[in-house]
Amino acid sequence: MTDGFLVPDPAATGTVAASVARVAELAARLGLSHGEVFDVHQLSQESGVPADVVSALLDGRPAGEPDLQTRFLQRFDLLRTTRLKPNGRRYTQQEIADGAGMSRQQAGALINGDRRPTMEHCDAIQRFFKVHAGFLTAEDSDALDGALQRTEQRLLHDYAGESDPLERLLQDHGVRGIAWRAAQLPTDKHRDKVTEWLDMLLESVKPTEP
Repeated sequence: MTDGFLVPDPAATGTVAASVARVAELAARLGLSHGEVFDVHQLSQESGVPADVVSALLDGRPAGEPDLQTRFLQRFDLLRTTRLKPNGRRYTQQEIADGAGMSRQQAGALINGDRRPTMEHCDAIQRFFKVHAGFLTAEDSDALDGALQRTEQRLLHDYAGESDPLERLLQDHGVRGIAWRAAQLPTDKHRDKVTEWLDMLLESVKPTEP
């Protein structure tokens, strides 16, 4: 831990590529274009990651800001420029300070990089701007992966269909995960094997008739 931050694990690799592959497959099933689901600027706003870093990570190139303080300042600035008041204006330092429960001087020092934030500062600012926990501190690849996973969940919801009776059945019986995993199998032969295993399981738990 450094000044209240949890130091991210640098060994986390490959998760973005895996999420990209899943989202791309879902997009293809829904007939969506690459640009619709991999909107760099939208992903940047959702994750806090600079757009050029988002582009690089989506392309599989190593990128990201390793310094926590610099990353915090990038994300804080993005919040102030994209999460605006209802009248379209930025929140003032005083408004941020009041909303985050700190002094105007503290808020100004954090915005200008004159003071290293604690986790308490980060939590308060994230609550004020109504963004998820870790928005200001997560490693760039982890932050983008989180945004991609949220995109995946939205696409899964669209793919299932909110009013689809099958969707309600899957939700009620908790079997959506089984169905989704079976859909990822490469051939019908593999899926038939899953069906055989399920039939065997059903036979094993079927009540014995008197």
